Amino acid sequence: MLAKAPGVTLVAVVCLALGIGVNSAIFSIVDTIAIKALPFRDPDGLVSLGTHREGSNDGDLGGLSPPDYRDWRERTHSFSEMGAISSRDYSVSDGGEAERLSGALVTASLFPMLGMQPIAGRSFSDDDDRAGGAAVALLSHGLWQRRYASDPSIVGRRIFVDTVPTVVVGVMPPRFQFPEQAELWLPAGPATAKTSRAARELTVLGRRKPGVSLQAAREDVVAVEKQLVAQFPENQKLTGAAKAMRDELVPEDVRLIVYTMMGAVTFVLLIACGNVANLLLARATARQREIAVRAALGAGRGRIVRQLLTESVVIALLSTPLGIAIAYVGLRWLTASVPPGQVPYYIDWSMNPRVVVYTAAIAIATGVVFGLAPALQATRGDLHGSLKEGRGSAGGFRNRLRSGLVVLEVALSLVVLVGASLFVRTFVNFERARAGVPTGGLMTLRFFMAGDAYATPDPMIRRIDDIMRRVEALPGVTSVTASQMMPYSGGMSGGRAIPDGSTVTVDRAPQITFAGVTPQLLRTLNQPLVSGRDFTGAEGASRSGVAIVNQVLAKQLWPDRADVVGLRFRLATGLTQPETFTVIGTVGDFRLFTVRQGKPSPYAFLPLPYAPRRDTGLTIRVAGAAPASITSAVREQIRQSDPTLAIFEAKTGDQARADTYWEYGLYSSMFSIFGIVAVLLASVGVYGVLSYAVSQRQQEIGVRMALGATRGSVFRLIVGDGTRLAIAGILFGLVAAAGVTQIIKSFLYNVSPTDPVSFIATATLLVVVAVAASYVPARRATAVDPMIALRAE
Repeated sequence: MLAKAPGVTLVAVVCLALGIGVNSAIFSIVDTIAIKALPFRDPDGLVSLGTHREGSNDGDLGGLSPPDYRDWRERTHSFSEMGAISSRDYSVSDGGEAERLSGALVTASLFPMLGMQPIAGRSFSDDDDRAGGAAVALLSHGLWQRRYASDPSIVGRRIFVDTVPTVVVGVMPPRFQFPEQAELWLPAGPATAKTSRAARELTVLGRRKPGVSLQAAREDVVAVEKQLVAQFPENQKLTGAAKAMRDELVPEDVRLIVYTMMGAVTFVLLIACGNVANLLLARATARQREIAVRAALGAGRGRIVRQLLTESVVIALLSTPLGIAIAYVGLRWLTASVPPGQVPYYIDWSMNPRVVVYTAAIAIATGVVFGLAPALQATRGDLHGSLKEGRGSAGGFRNRLRSGLVVLEVALSLVVLVGASLFVRTFVNFERARAGVPTGGLMTLRFFMAGDAYATPDPMIRRIDDIMRRVEALPGVTSVTASQMMPYSGGMSGGRAIPDGSTVTVDRAPQITFAGVTPQLLRTLNQPLVSGRDFTGAEGASRSGVAIVNQVLAKQLWPDRADVVGLRFRLATGLTQPETFTVIGTVGDFRLFTVRQGKPSPYAFLPLPYAPRRDTGLTIRVAGAAPASITSAVREQIRQSDPTLAIFEAKTGDQARADTYWEYGLYSSMFSIFGIVAVLLASVGVYGVLSYAVSQRQQEIGVRMALGATRGSVFRLIVGDGTRLAIAGILFGLVAAAGVTQIIKSFLYNVSPTDPVSFIATATLLVVVAVAASYVPARRATAVDPMIALRAE
C-alpha cells in the first residue's frame, strides 16, 4: 500500500527523519550530561566537597586548603575514601621544544577512588604523596602518543617538568584527562606540604559509605567545618558543603541550555508528526471506498485500525536509518564547531547504542502517535455512504482536525523561531559590541619561565625586558607590552585599596584587581589617558611606587575629587604588607576581558616589578599587516632569548575576543537549524492541507467559476485559507513563546526575551512562508475547468 503512493510515503519518511534526526542528536547530549554514568567506579557514590563563604551568592563550591583537607579526612565519618586535586599548568621539556600543558596535583588516593588505574606502570604511592617524596609523574594517553610517539619504554624515563628532573611512573587510560583537559599529573604531597590554611586550592572528592545519604554526608562536613571555624581564624565565615559529583561537574547553566534545546527539537518532532498525520488523514480519506470494501468483506474496525497503524509504523521505521544519519552528521558538525579544549573529556556525545535504541523507540512511538488519529478517523465513516460515493469526501471534522494540526505546527514553529532569533541577535550583539580594547592589529601570546633560574623576580624581569626589546625590533611592530594580564584572556590579581589617610580596616576596604605592566600598555591597547601621564621607562623597570587607575577606582577611593593625579593609596594583597602608590594617571573604564562584562570593575596598573609572573603575556600591536603573520617571528625571538621557555596561547586579538563568547555562536547556529527545519516542515504542512483541500473542493470551485468567479478571486480564496491557518497558529505561538523564552533569559545579551523585533519578524516570516506554501495549490485551483469539474460530480 505504501509503494502504491510513493510520493506520500517519501514525503512522510523525509519529514519524520528530520524530526527524529535532530531529536536524536540533542538526546545524545542530554544522555551525556544527565543519564549516562560518569566514567568512574560507582559514580553515584561520589560527592564533591568544599565550602561556601558567608554572604556569597555563588552556588559553586569553594576549595579546601591542604591542612583543611587533612582535617576533613580524619574527622568526617561519612566517607570511605577521600581524594583531592589542584589544577596546574606545567612546562615540559626533554630535548625537544618546551611545551605548556594543562595538568594537576593529585593525592595518591584520588585515582584509586575513581577506579582509574594506569594502563602502563603504576599510580602514585603514599610515599610519593608526602613531603620530600620523589619527583614522579603520570602522563595522559594522548600526551604519551603525541609527544613520545607511544614509546613502550616511557615508564621509568626521565623528563623535565618545570625544569625539574621527573620520572614517569605510569600512563593513564585513553581519553582520561581528569579534571577536564589535564595531560600530566604530579603527587600533591611534596608541593602542598607547607601550604597555609588560607590557600584554598584543593578540589576535594569523597565516596559515601554504603547506606550514607547525601544529606547525611552534607551534615557531616558542616559539623567538621564548624570545628575548624572555632579553631582557626583563616576559616571564619566558611561553611562546609557537599553536592553530587555530577551536579558539580555539569553546571546548572549547561543543563538548562541543553534541556532548552531538547524542548526545541521536541517541538520540531511534533511538527513532523503533525505533517505525517495530515498526510495520512488525507490518504485515509481518499481510501474510504477501499476501507468500506474491507469492512463489507468482514474486517472489523480493530483489524482495519491495525492495518493502518502498521503502515504508519513502517513509515516511522523507514525514517529511522535516515534520522540516525542526520543525527550522526549533526553531532560531527557540533564537535567540529566547539573550539579545542572547551569541553571536558567526560562530555562525550556520540551515536552510542543507547542513543540508537532511543531513536528506534521514538520512531515506533511517533509511528503509533501520528498514525492513531488517522486510523480511527478512517474507520468511523458510514459504510453504506462510502460504498455509494465513488471517492473519499472531506468531512467537516476531518477538515477541522487537519487544519488544527497545521495551526499547531505553525505555533510550535514560531516558538522555535523566536528562540533562534533571540540567540542570533545575542550573538550579533556580541559581534557588534564596542570592544573595550580595539582588537584589530593585535596579537597575543604567553610564555612560561620555569625552573630555579626564574625563582626570584629580578631574572624574570630581565628576561621579559630582553624579549620585549627583540619583539619591538621586528618589522611591523608598533608597540608591545608585557604583563600577567592580556586583553580578553584574564590574568589580573586581586587586592584591597585604602586611600591615604583613611582609617578603614583592610577587611572593609574595597576590592580591586591589578596587574603589573610595562610601559606602552596604553599605547598598545589603544586607550587614551583621561588625565596624567603614562609610566616612564625607569618607572616601568623598578618598584617606583606609582600607579595608573581607571575612573571607577578613582571615584570609589576619592568620590569628591575630579582629578586624582598625585593622590596616594595603599594596596593590600594578603601576601605582603600593604604598599603605597601615587596615582600618576587615569584611564577610562574600558572592558578588559569580555564584551559581556557588566558594570566596569575597579582596577589599577602597576609597574611590572610589583607583579612579575612566570606565566607572562605579550600583547603586540602590528601595523600594515595581519597580526598573525608575525607569530613565527615572535616565537623565534623568544627562542633566541631562552630556548627553554614554553610558548602557548598564541592568537590574534580578534580570536581572543571571539573566544569569550564562542558558545553563543554555537547556540545561535543550533537554534537556527532547528528553526529552519521547523519552518520547512510547517510549510510542507500548509502546502499539504491546501493541496488536499483543492482536490476535494473541485466541484465547489467549478460551481464558483461557472457562476462568474474569476481566477484571481479563486486564487485569493485558497491563499486566504492558508494565511488564516498561519495567523491562527501565530497567535497561539506568540502567547506560548512569550512564556517559553523566559527560560533562556539569562543567556541573552542586550535583547529582551520578549523582544518585539524578534516576535514581529518571526510572525511576518511565517505569514510569508504560508503565502508561499499556498501559491502552488492556489494556482492549481485556478486551473480547474468548470465543465469538467461539474461533469465529474
